[in-house]
Amino acid sequence: MTKQKIAVIDYGAGNLHSVMGALHRARANAAVVSSPAELHGCGGIVLPGVGAFGYAANALQESGFFAALRSAAADGVPLLGICLGMQLLFAESEESAGAQGLHVLPGKVTRLRTDGLKTPHMGWSSLHGCRGRLLSGIEEDAFVYFVHSFGVHSEGCTAATACYGETFDAAVERGNVFGTQFHPEKSSAVGARILDNFLSCVG
Repeated sequence: MTKQKIAVIDYGAGNLHSVMGALHRARANAAVVSSPAELHGCGGIVLPGVGAFGYAANALQESGFFAALRSAAADGVPLLGICLGMQLLFAESEESAGAQGLHVLPGKVTRLRTDGLKTPHMGWSSLHGCRGRLLSGIEEDAFVYFVHSFGVHSEGCTAATACYGETFDAAVERGNVFGTQFHPEKSSAVGARILDNFLSCVG
């Protein structure tokens, strides 16, 4: 397992405690960082996220992480967005008109069309069509834990889908940029394997 530093971004909109706990269980050299300068020399970056897209996007701008994350992604640093953090990898969301995401992946973030199912989508759902490095070794129909009301429909970056009223991207991957709509840190052994896979991409 890599011992390169894994930076977990603290920008005021992330579930840091559970993410750090999962990374430490994976024996990662993980640290919470609260300023862009602390990203220097890191081997990988995790962008967690909870709450509203607009608030989080604005927090990234005000903290200085917006430009730093775009630069890191362009430089090939492995970047993992979790839940809202995955949505922030895209340009915009129906949730917050005018708010600008990182736009390091192509696609749309739209309100889930749940066909009468309760929103938010909260609980365990199965993954389909798993592919790529992030989901290596994850079996078809593996269950992971979701909490969200908006979903990603990426363009050529889908690593797995899930369904809750409609089909949406459960995970995305392109080059060094990865994302999970679900919470790997709350997804038992499947989530632990996914975090291990991300760590294997570092370095």
